[in-house]
This record gives sequence, structure tokens and C-alpha cells, in this order.
Amino acid sequence: MLNTFQQAFKVSDLRSKLLFTLMMLLIFRVGAHVPVPGINAEAMQQLMTGQLFGFFDIISGGAFKRFSIFSMIITPYINASIIMQLLQVVIPRLEQLSKEGEEGRKVIAQYVRYGTVVLGFIQAIGMSVALGRSGAIIDPGFVSYMTIAISLTAGTAFLMWIGEMITEKGIGNGISLIIFAGIVSRLPSQIAGIGQELSGGIIGYFNILLFIVLALAIIAAIIAVNEGQRRLPIQYAKRVVGRKLYGGQSTFLPLKVNAAGVIPIIFAMSLMMFPATIASWMPQTSKINILLNQYFNFGSFAYNLCYALLIIFFTYFYVAIIFNPMDVAENVKKYGGFVPGIRPGRPTAEYIDKVLSRLTLAGGVFLALIAVMPNFVIHLTGVTSMWFGGTALLIVVGVALDTMKQIESHLLLRSYEGFVK
Repeated sequence: MLNTFQQAFKVSDLRSKLLFTLMMLLIFRVGAHVPVPGINAEAMQQLMTGQLFGFFDIISGGAFKRFSIFSMIITPYINASIIMQLLQVVIPRLEQLSKEGEEGRKVIAQYVRYGTVVLGFIQAIGMSVALGRSGAIIDPGFVSYMTIAISLTAGTAFLMWIGEMITEKGIGNGISLIIFAGIVSRLPSQIAGIGQELSGGIIGYFNILLFIVLALAIIAAIIAVNEGQRRLPIQYAKRVVGRKLYGGQSTFLPLKVNAAGVIPIIFAMSLMMFPATIASWMPQTSKINILLNQYFNFGSFAYNLCYALLIIFFTYFYVAIIFNPMDVAENVKKYGGFVPGIRPGRPTAEYIDKVLSRLTLAGGVFLALIAVMPNFVIHLTGVTSMWFGGTALLIVVGVALDTMKQIESHLLLRSYEGFVK
């Protein structure tokens, strides 16, 4: 693999893409240390003990703890993209744009950018007001709220631009790489925390060994499911066009086990954050606060059960949006193809839907297990310094695999040896 990287840097355009990507990620990490004006640093440190703000700090790679201009990371862009995908199903004009090729996608991308700025500003206003009530703003008021909101929105818009530049001129998906860099940047501090637990006698070497074994096993399972697919055989009938004979070959229709990716976990996590958000607005002695903290406390049985059920539900929901068995069946029929033993048209669509439903159930259950598994791993090993989040693992492994494949494709185009011999 080291020889492969050496060969990659010998290719001028691939070397430029890699260096440009690294430079953009370096700018992101530098910006994560630029603080927003008017914030009480000591009060922000105290807020990090809560699960709500602690989650934002993990996703932002420590930017929220310092409350930098990149505190909101790229979540408004992700939310805007998800909303746009949902609107394409219910608004005919957007659905038509999505089918118009590159020009239509450019228009939709522009809508997503506008939505990112709007959602980012709304989220920034909400964050600034919440921080003002918590005493984290030195001089709370309209001017301070607007200054913070504009700074956070500008930081999110700049990150969106960095992500698009990486996608266009670098290697890999820019938005995914930004999230990847934010999560991975927390590893050194978490490893140092494990060292402190070990030196303090809180955990032993057996706990660390067990943690590493479980972590490697979960990562291997994520890779296997992400790469897993069910291949439906497709047979194309022979047809005569002029004096030539076309068709007759066999191929397959790949159906991924985890077609929804990490989106269902993001949807479910967003909903599960609402109780904690509402509880943070209520007095600590109120019945609503006590009730929400009792039944929706992070790590409780009720929390994990609701979380897992929501992930399975959103897996089915998202797969139904991005994959239409009837359209696939009609396209196969249009080009003279059929599934052996299944009649073309609606019977083929029903067969594909049946197979897809089983795969979606398996993928949804797997995502639910990965999402709740960290709580059991922490309880079993006693290692609390390493945030072993399922969402983070899925993102890190998925982005690493995707980036590796893109580098591999560039090398194969130039007849260099790839990662896999």
C-alpha cells in the first residue's frame, strides 16, 4: 500500500488533487480554533457536561467546545440536502429538475445552498439565545445575538464552499471528508484520556484489549455490510437490429444491504435530541424536565429502544424515497431484460420490492445495533474516554472506503497497481 501511495504522488493531477484536499482540510482545522466574539469560555466548558451540547462538540471535532466560527459544522447543509430530497418526491417541478441531467442538478444544488444559509441562520439564532440563557454570553443582547448568529452562519457557508471545492478539485466527497476530519481529530485527545484512566487505575490492560477487539470486530462488520449486496440476475433477450444481433448476455442488478447509509441514524438522532432540547428550556424542578430526563436519558433502556425503532423506520422510509422498484422494472423491460422465472413489468417490480424489503430490514436492524452498541461496549469494558459512537464509525469507515475507491480508480486509469492486488 505504501508503494501505491508513492505511485499516486508520481501522477501529477492525482498529486494535485490530494494536496488540494489536504490544504482545504487544514484550513478547516485552523478555522475550528477561531472563536466567536463575546463568548464566556468557562461557561462553555461547564455546558460540555450535558449530552445535548456534548453531541454537537463531537460532531464538530471540538469546534463547539471552543465555540469557533465552525461550531455548527456542516449540519445545516446536510439538513437542507435531506429536505430537498424529500421535496423532490412531493413537488413535481423539483422532480422534473432532478431528471434534467447536469443543468437540473445545478439548479437543485443552488436551492440547497440557499436552504443551508436559511437553516444555518435559524439554528445560529436558536443556539445564541440558548447560550445567552445559560450564561455563556458575556453581554447578552440583540447585538451580541446577531453577531454570533452571523459569525456562525458565515462559518457554515464557508465550510460548504470548502466541501464543494474538495468535491470539484480534490479527491473524495468534500462534505463527508469535512465530517470525517472533525471526528478523526478527536482521536488523540481520547487516546490520551484512555492513558489517564489506565494510569489512574480506573481500567486495566484487559479492558483496553477487550475494547480494541470489540472495536475492530464492529469496524469489520460495518465494512462487510457496507460492501454487501444482493445481485439479482438479469437476462437480456436477443434482438436483431439491421443485420446485427444484439443482446443475449446475462448481467445482474445490485441491491445494497445498507442502501440508506447513515441517513436513518441522522434522522433518528435529530428526533431523539428534541426531548433533551425541550428539557434544557424548562426549569430543573419542573415535572416536564424530570419526566423527559427519566425516560429519554441518554443510555437508558427506553432511549435505546426508541432510538433503534426510529432507525429501522427511517431506513424503510429513506429507501422508499431513493429507490423505486417500478421504475427499475420498467427500465429493465424497456431494454429487453427480465429476471429469470419472473414475468417483466409489475411482477418484476413486486419481486424486486420483496427482495429489497428483506434487505432493508437487515440493513435497518444492523444500523440500529451499531447505533446502540457503543453504550454496551462502554458498560462492558469500562472505557469512557473513547467516544465510540456508531454514527461516527459508520461515517469514518464509509468515507475511508469511498476515498480509497476513488484513488484506486485514478490509479487504474493510468495502469498503476491498485490497493487490491
